[in-house]
Amino acid sequence: MSKKIVVAYSGGLDTSVLLFWLKKRFNAEVIAYCADVGQGEELDGLEEKALNTGASKCFIGDLREEFADDFIFPMFQAGAIYEGQYWLGTSIARPLITKGMIEVARNEGASMLAHGATGKGNDQVRFELSAASLAPEMEMIAPWRMADFRAEFPGRAEMIAYAEREGIPVQASAAKPYSMDRNLLHISFESGILEDPWYDASSKECEDMYILSESPEAAPDNPDYLKILFNKGDAVGLQIDGLKEVMEKLEVSGLGEDNGYIRLSPYSVMVILNYLGGMHGIGRVDMVENRFVGMKSRGVYETPGGAILFYAHRQMESLTMDREVMHIRDGLIPKYAELVYNGFWFAPEREAIQALVTESQKGVSGEVRVKLYKGNVIAAGVKSPRSLYSEDVATMEGGSEEAYNQDDASGFIRLNGLRLRTAARVEGLQ
Repeated sequence: MSKKIVVAYSGGLDTSVLLFWLKKRFNAEVIAYCADVGQGEELDGLEEKALNTGASKCFIGDLREEFADDFIFPMFQAGAIYEGQYWLGTSIARPLITKGMIEVARNEGASMLAHGATGKGNDQVRFELSAASLAPEMEMIAPWRMADFRAEFPGRAEMIAYAEREGIPVQASAAKPYSMDRNLLHISFESGILEDPWYDASSKECEDMYILSESPEAAPDNPDYLKILFNKGDAVGLQIDGLKEVMEKLEVSGLGEDNGYIRLSPYSVMVILNYLGGMHGIGRVDMVENRFVGMKSRGVYETPGGAILFYAHRQMESLTMDREVMHIRDGLIPKYAELVYNGFWFAPEREAIQALVTESQKGVSGEVRVKLYKGNVIAAGVKSPRSLYSEDVATMEGGSEEAYNQDDASGFIRLNGLRLRTAARVEGLQ
């Protein structure tokens, strides 16, 4: 077989079936590629499974540190959140996975890439737009957009039956037909029973679906106070009672200590925040979102560490970021989030916005204290040597007339009201 195809492989239902199918359909050597972006135990036995399913080779790229450092943290510096709720956990992983696939394809002499994303979803766009930016010469195969593949597999039930017939072990079943996607930032659930937006995914009957978090009702009755050390918009250290024991349990190591904080890599920060947030029932989101391809879809997400980081970062910015810089950056949040969601991570416009974001974060350094309690992240204090807050100016108890003379506000208001008074007089003439 002279043709070589590198397929994005997770070991789940779709990619297991299409790997086997691609080999026959194209009479090609199929190389499985799995990016380790924090799936945890989902990777256990993956290489053996891929080889037994028909792959000639299976590469598992450890991209966890790169994912946190070069993708998650820059995105959180931008304050990106899609449609006010979604922390873009699936979206942000796809460009990195594509990048890893292309590196393997070039090393192995493959000219084709393949993915198992549905023709109704966003991931097909994310994979293919990323590939267009990084390897325009490579052909991308999308089986779900091929008529003969859809004829053989009109739905997940047929895929489950096929996997059982071919002896391919998969997690999906008729009893639990929803689809899952997990990485360092989140885990998502969609399809199957969740396609009915009236279905209550917070009910006790659905509780065994969740993996990263306790329900808020089952979370501890006592809060934990967590301190986060920021440097130029990035979380670089944590402080909480029992942190060393948590680190040992999670098998992460620190980078030294700094005034009571344990300094950590971005990856280690995310691992620990996921644990703490999950324990306190933080970061569950259930939403109907607008897919790029035009339809609405319902997704349920667990993003415990991301929820903490998002909130704490905003608290740090509130103290240290200039008002006009903040408002300009904030005005770009919907566009930035849309670019990530729609698959334009490697596009020049996202990179241009990122340059502005990086500039905006130069002074975002200091300490944030938050209280974690029953699904909530609660502000409990913020301080910084770069603070732009002045108690002497802001106080309601007088303060320095030299710093702020209240008489100056009269002219300020009068000038800002000039156009309003003029408009009112014009309206009065009509």
